[in-house]
Amino acid sequence: MSDDESVGGRRSGFWLRRLWSDERGMVTVEAAYVIAAIVGVVVLGIGAIVGASVQIRCTDAAREAARLTAAGDPSARTVAARLAGDRARISITDNGAQVVVEVRSPIPLIGAIEMSAYAVAAKEPTAATAVADLPAEVPP
Repeated sequence: MSDDESVGGRRSGFWLRRLWSDERGMVTVEAAYVIAAIVGVVVLGIGAIVGASVQIRCTDAAREAARLTAAGDPSARTVAARLAGDRARISITDNGAQVVVEVRSPIPLIGAIEMSAYAVAAKEPTAATAVADLPAEVPP
């Protein structure tokens, strides 16, 4: 039987071609794609804003911890944890003449991505090091 032969008084190929070329419901499908794209862009935008906020918090925490550690304040890690948030990891390294602080924190909505910041500060002299650095004899 060809497309032109009739089945039950109707052409069988006619209904198949009509079904294939029917565009009813296409607006609904296109609207669904557009709505999904808009939601995706909004989620990415919110993620970028939250990521920038976490980066700023990490930078502030690293800077403050480096400054406090260089001054000899033992509360530097506590202050940095309060600034960076509960899930932040804080690493403080003393290299002798300077202090290096690294703060890493995951982005809340996107836990797989971490933001990090480094800060370096020169150690401030203490009374013991200031006396040790004085020359043994004062020139006349």
